[in-house]
Amino acid sequence: MSLVINHNLMAANVSRNLGTSYGKLATSTQRLSSGLRVNSAADDAAGLAIRELMRSDVSALNQGVRNANDAISLIQTADGALSVIDEKLIRMKELAEQAATGTYTSDQRMIIDSEYQAMASEITRIANATDFNGIHLLNGNLSSSTHDGSGLNATGMLKVHFGTSNDSAEDYYYIQVGTSTASALGLGNQSAVGGAGYTISTQQAAQEALDAIDQAIVSKDKIRANLGALQNRLENTISNLQIQSENLQAAESRISDVDVSTEMTEFTRQQILTQSAVAMLSQANSLPQMALQLIG
Repeated sequence: MSLVINHNLMAANVSRNLGTSYGKLATSTQRLSSGLRVNSAADDAAGLAIRELMRSDVSALNQGVRNANDAISLIQTADGALSVIDEKLIRMKELAEQAATGTYTSDQRMIIDSEYQAMASEITRIANATDFNGIHLLNGNLSSSTHDGSGLNATGMLKVHFGTSNDSAEDYYYIQVGTSTASALGLGNQSAVGGAGYTISTQQAAQEALDAIDQAIVSKDKIRANLGALQNRLENTISNLQIQSENLQAAESRISDVDVSTEMTEFTRQQILTQSAVAMLSQANSLPQMALQLIG
């Protein structure tokens, strides 16, 4: 290589190497400080795209867990109200049994029937008053076999969504809750006139009411059994969603997170190369001064 003073090719070469090493050192520092291997699309374009999809799915799955937990709370609210209705039905059967015997007068049966009707009214009140977050559960709003969520207020069955997409086989299912008012159960003076459970004011009516109350208890138990099965299903769904979320987070971590031990090795290497290039650049900048010795 010729000794020239207009161009310092050695310094230019060292400067280029310094820039390369310093850039890699900056990248390594960014990765170690952020904990991420992929900080921008330039680091790994395909990896970044996959990571962002995985992160969105993880967030959706975690929200799905919360949605399922809310549905469990809703079911527990309904089941708690039905347990109170169960107590009222038991009392109504006790009253019907009392009125069915011949040792009471008509006036006394009327007194018994007044409590019977009060129990029926309380069942209806409980059914109409039971709600979760403003959604009435036992008054028939959720008893339909269809669902329509196209309006501002969804109608029909309650749709519980917990998946990351919109596939009914994987991402959601419905909660249907039967009507639990006294009239729906066929009891009390709000039910069909002449029905078996309409009144217990006569001995014959009281005897017929016993079977009607049994049917009402069975109807109520079917609703509770369905809710219990749904709660168990939701609990299993939550476990599955949590496992999915954990696995996706692990996969996202393998793509996105930096291996600290490997990156620290790279950081040390680039740090040494940068320090060496700085030292050599100082030397390369002083080499053209040798030409002055020839001129002098």
